[in-house]
Amino acid sequence: MAVGDAGVLQLSGVLDYRTGPALRKQGQALIKASPAPALVIDCSAVQKSSSVGLSLLLAFMRDADAAGKPVSIHAMPQDMREIADVCGLTELLANQ
Repeated sequence: MAVGDAGVLQLSGVLDYRTGPALRKQGQALIKASPAPALVIDCSAVQKSSSVGLSLLLAFMRDADAAGKPVSIHAMPQDMREIADVCGLTELLANQ
């Protein structure tokens, strides 16, 4: 995971209980350190996600809000969309 100069946080691979804790810490630090005025969380390289992936998105949104940076989510995979729909979070994530 990395945040580029344009403020794009690229998530990739499998997001589950094994990868989630490390990604949470890494993403939080990257968001806090990013000089970009706004952030994009790019999920286009996510291969598979459990509810942990959705939890990461929500945590990263909170981190960006705490840093005073607007955030948007790009290319959310279908499995994450389905979990968001079941949890009633589709509108919240779509407005980002």
